[in-house]
Amino acid sequence: MKMPELYGVIGQPIAHSLSPLMHNTAFAASGCQAHFTAFAVDDLAAAIAGVRALGIAGVSVTLPHKTAVIKYLDWVAPEALEIAAVNTIVNREGRLCGYNTDVAGALNALTEKLDLAGKRVLILGAGGAARALVYGTVKAGAKVALTNRTPERGLQLAKEFGAEFVSAAAAAGFLPEVLVNTTSVGMLPQVDALPVPESFINSGMVVMDIVYNPLKTRLLEVAERNGALTVDGLEMFVGQGALQFELWTGEKAPVKKMREIVLEHLRENV
Repeated sequence: MKMPELYGVIGQPIAHSLSPLMHNTAFAASGCQAHFTAFAVDDLAAAIAGVRALGIAGVSVTLPHKTAVIKYLDWVAPEALEIAAVNTIVNREGRLCGYNTDVAGALNALTEKLDLAGKRVLILGAGGAARALVYGTVKAGAKVALTNRTPERGLQLAKEFGAEFVSAAAAAGFLPEVLVNTTSVGMLPQVDALPVPESFINSGMVVMDIVYNPLKTRLLEVAERNGALTVDGLEMFVGQGALQFELWTGEKAPVKKMREIVLEHLRENV
């Protein structure tokens, strides 16, 4: 009898992660003999050595390891190298291969609402998720600007991918048609925080928040009230997770089941 394959997510902190819930539901729904767990990892080199030694079949990588993990892998997809962030590792008979599914997960969620080509996109933040969004939206033909509380970091990221950096004070002058929050502003427990003033958001915008807990952040509430179209963080989270599942198993992900279980958990734990 074949032993179940082991998968996991590595990060720190990791106790809050809904990846085990989502992926174990997907494995069960697809009849895969597999189990997914969370590993709190401080020593990344030792953790990746453990993946090799234990034959762990696949790994999801989250903060703060998405960039640092690259040097421990045997092969990295060109897109993940260009972004300098890996969120998915596939163990192919001892050869650890790195991918980034954040870009496609985010873009798929956005392009369900609009065609990005030629649109003015303003991205808030300059962390790992912002890297994926800036890279992806620029590639999709959007005119991209970003703003960040640490200007040096924001300027560096903008320069790297051919975007524009704007100060918070000048952001409204960019006249964004799409606004994406990649910061933690609005995440539990600071649910009343807004990353931009209410007056910034208008009915002509599409507003996306990658925060998925709470599911409807204050930013999305304000956006709805002001008549904007909204995209919640659940879509990106499930989207990138579904692509991970497909890389690991070679099977079509049960996206509906994955979304339902995460949504159910979020609603029960409001």
